[in-house]
Amino acid sequence: MQHAQQRFREHGIGLVGVSYDSQAILKDFSDRQGITYALLADPKSEIIRRFGVLNPAATEFTKGMAFPGFIYAGPDGRIRDTFFEKQYGARYTANNIISKLFPELAETDTRTLSAPHLQLGLSQSDLIVGPGSRVTLTVEVTLPADIHVYAPGAKGYKPVELRIDQAPEVSTRPARFPASKVLYLPAIREAVPVFERKFKISQDVVVSYNEGFMRSLQSENNGQGRTIKVAGTLYYQACDEKVCYLPDKAAVSWDLLVKPLDTARAPKEIQHTENP
Repeated sequence: MQHAQQRFREHGIGLVGVSYDSQAILKDFSDRQGITYALLADPKSEIIRRFGVLNPAATEFTKGMAFPGFIYAGPDGRIRDTFFEKQYGARYTANNIISKLFPELAETDTRTLSAPHLQLGLSQSDLIVGPGSRVTLTVEVTLPADIHVYAPGAKGYKPVELRIDQAPEVSTRPARFPASKVLYLPAIREAVPVFERKFKISQDVVVSYNEGFMRSLQSENNGQGRTIKVAGTLYYQACDEKVCYLPDKAAVSWDLLVKPLDTARAPKEIQHTENP
């Protein structure tokens, strides 16, 4: 969030973190991490309850904790969108939220590659992440003017599909596609959903927060983290006005530098005790 706050500001949006921690704990953490945006102490979880995001599964010294996530409010004070995970270990990154709300502000490092009948641009919401981070991977497909590919739901053809390889370091969420165009094919009297020109496929993945994986990050490379490769395949079938080509595929991949979490606790005299 510290790294992303400047891009929020570029869109006129302020950033504030709300936590059930005390002021003393938040000051200790923000000083250690160099955090400069506002942190609001809510030790009785009053604000957390008002927003309906209290985590009932949190007990003992974590009692009163919120589900991890973001609330986006407009200048009128109305909530415009929310992004929350039910599991405490998995959480959206600030860059991920920016890419969803304001794609033009997303931090990207686009790589391009060629495949039969199309060009691909690969980008990601985050380059550096921690365990549990929810990251958006993007495939931007550019097609020649006379070529189309079939959208999900097309019958009798191979629709576009992004399939991420299974790996212990990440889990996947369903891919997201833009609205397709319905193309009428007079020769066979069919109407089919297609994509033309340029479109984006977005795929969210969640970095593992398994205890063994997190311990390995602390011990490897002097605690500097590990680069993991998220690999997959884009399947598609391209057609022009006269020819429908055989189904094809293209290998895609993204690299994520996963750094260990800061597990140091606040000084003992200010640590949490069980909330009433």
